[in-house]
Amino acid sequence: MGQIVLRLDRMMVERKMSLNELAERVGISNVNLSKIKNNKVTAVRFSTLAAICEALDCQPGDILEYQKDPS
Repeated sequence: MGQIVLRLDRMMVERKMSLNELAERVGISNVNLSKIKNNKVTAVRFSTLAAICEALDCQPGDILEYQKDPS
């Protein structure tokens, strides 16, 4: 089975937004946002995803990517 990969770092670079600024806008800690950014989480709440998309002015598909397992 494939996996969902978060591409939050790429969108943050495009929007020229720091981790601290995004964490403040989203309302979560820097540590938790860093875990999301570095794909160290197994789940993300839709409310958190919505807040990230609002802050970065993007769609969920801009930061979520499906990768198939190499077969």
